[in-house]
Amino acid sequence: MKVLLVTGGAGFIGSNFIRYFLRRNKSFILINLDKLTYAGNLENLKEVENSPRYHFVKGDICNHELVSYIFKKYKPDYVINFAAESHVDRSLEDPSTFTQSNVLGTLTLLENARNAWNRSDRNVCRFLQISTDEVYGSLENNTDYFMENSQILPSSPYSASKAAADLMARAYHVTHGLPVIIIRCCNNYGPYQNTEKFIPKCITCLLQDRKVPVYGNGSNIREWIHVLDHSIAVIKALFYGKPGEIYNIGSGEEISNIDMVKRIVRILGKPEDLIQFTQDRPGHDRRYALNCYKARSNLNWSCRYTLDDGLKETIQWYRSNLNWWKTE
Repeated sequence: MKVLLVTGGAGFIGSNFIRYFLRRNKSFILINLDKLTYAGNLENLKEVENSPRYHFVKGDICNHELVSYIFKKYKPDYVINFAAESHVDRSLEDPSTFTQSNVLGTLTLLENARNAWNRSDRNVCRFLQISTDEVYGSLENNTDYFMENSQILPSSPYSASKAAADLMARAYHVTHGLPVIIIRCCNNYGPYQNTEKFIPKCITCLLQDRKVPVYGNGSNIREWIHVLDHSIAVIKALFYGKPGEIYNIGSGEEISNIDMVKRIVRILGKPEDLIQFTQDRPGHDRRYALNCYKARSNLNWSCRYTLDDGLKETIQWYRSNLNWWKTE
């Protein structure tokens, strides 16, 4: 059997990916390395926890000795690095934690992969770095799109740390021939997402008839993709992507923050006076939008979910899983 090492697999995107991957790839053993910070939750993986093809290891990707042990014991053929501190607001208050996890953690994984995979291994092994559209910075108009070769101009400590990780991953490909592939995805939504994030915060606040905070006037525009569409793109990139390449992953469905809140308000049948505008955060990017022609043409990938269908399904999941998110 082939072995896949997934880091950060107890988080939102990682856990959705693991459940999807194990259901559809019966010839793989999957190792999940996760530190289990506040954003990691093993309840997300109840479905697979007893599978003989799934193994969980609690630990930090910055721990060189632990990562080295995992490479020696399990001999992974593939690595997908989901592990990251990802909340922009938290990065404004604690940038050092983001640098530690997102940059030094990625470096630790890359170095161990370099040491473990010899030249012949590198013809078949793959290291997939999960990045973000935020590394490109902000689009100040409504017409342009980021290409894979667009300049990276990150605006927050979070996006700067992810950009640094991308550059480190690329350096390992160029310098050491490591088979690294980078994917940069737009904003994800779906089940099991922490309520600090925008869409689940809107949903859970409205379900409790609480005010929904919206930064500034809500005019910032984001592109949204369902987490399962992202998971499929990850699999396509892992197996069919070309080492050394970057692939943008997006849905093409853009919406302003205020229009997103109003859409959720309408679906839930709540009054719009529950929307509360708050002081904008520093360096708030105006718009993200990706050109994803390369992924669609080279990886034969496309989205299955429309934003309308995915949003309704996600709202229903939070309605049906109060025990997962409700703390009071």
